[in-house]
Amino acid sequence: MAFRSGFVCILGRPNAGKSTLLNTLVGEKLAIVSPKPQTTRNRILGVLQVPKQKSKPGAQVVLLDTPGVHKPDSSLGRKMMGEVRAAIEGSDLILLIVDATAKFGHSDEIVLEMVKRSKTPAFLLLNKSDLFRGDKAKLLPIIEAYRQRHEFQEVIPLSARKPEGVDILLKKLVEALPKGPKYFADDQLTDQPTRFMVSELIREKVLVETSEEVPYSTTVMIESFDEGPKLTRIEAAIYCEREGQKAILIGKGGQMLKKIGTAARLEIEKMLGTKVFLQLFVKVKSNWRESHEFVEELDWRRQLERLVGRSETEDVSSSQTLITSSRDRRHEK
Repeated sequence: MAFRSGFVCILGRPNAGKSTLLNTLVGEKLAIVSPKPQTTRNRILGVLQVPKQKSKPGAQVVLLDTPGVHKPDSSLGRKMMGEVRAAIEGSDLILLIVDATAKFGHSDEIVLEMVKRSKTPAFLLLNKSDLFRGDKAKLLPIIEAYRQRHEFQEVIPLSARKPEGVDILLKKLVEALPKGPKYFADDQLTDQPTRFMVSELIREKVLVETSEEVPYSTTVMIESFDEGPKLTRIEAAIYCEREGQKAILIGKGGQMLKKIGTAARLEIEKMLGTKVFLQLFVKVKSNWRESHEFVEELDWRRQLERLVGRSETEDVSSSQTLITSSRDRRHEK
């Protein structure tokens, strides 16, 4: 039996469960998750290794989590939708994940149109189907509504969070992939550098702890990163757009910033397998979401290019090696 491999784009509206599905399939937290829309701003790549069995070949599934499909109203939004289009164009298969509890709307039409234009084979995943456990028949009108609009290769009810139905999805995924080589090493889980994953974990805590416009007006950039065998020192800047937002992020007596920093540090330590000294700063950059140059600087690929330009070879190396497998690294400690 021939080895199978391919790139699989996870596509959907904001808050459909894309990042949760990626994390569940890979078995590691590669994408941050929050109840707030547009949490994911970049393509997040996760590598799923499927071992060879007696009657089945091994496989490597390269998953691409994408930002939620929306109508962009800023430079940041346009960048996010560019990430979505790039993920679709390079994929062998699309997983269109929908919230089965949400009504079909205009945003769903937009996502479906992207699937149609791609001419790429697609699965329809009905997320949160566990909520219909008492009456699965209620899923039938939803399935029929989508099937009338597009011919999906598979329709799979599941719960990305539970997880339920994910084993069926994985089986169908492997069967749908073409024969091909391994694109990544057996122990590699992502192509994301350490710096980016750390900045995302900090941003996740901002999303969780703040409300109203503050979460959407913030971003995080790593200013220094020194990873040692026992202690990693990190300095990061949380950017917002107004002084009022800065005051909220710092909080009375610095309590909010301390809360965000402590929660982020604990997750970073878990990921790196070392103690972490994390220092956070809050900076104001007016209307940064409208700045094409600043938004481009947030791209971790651009950040790595800048590091290489500075000849920080040791720092770049550490950024590129994570994550081969954080589980293996933790077990080595």
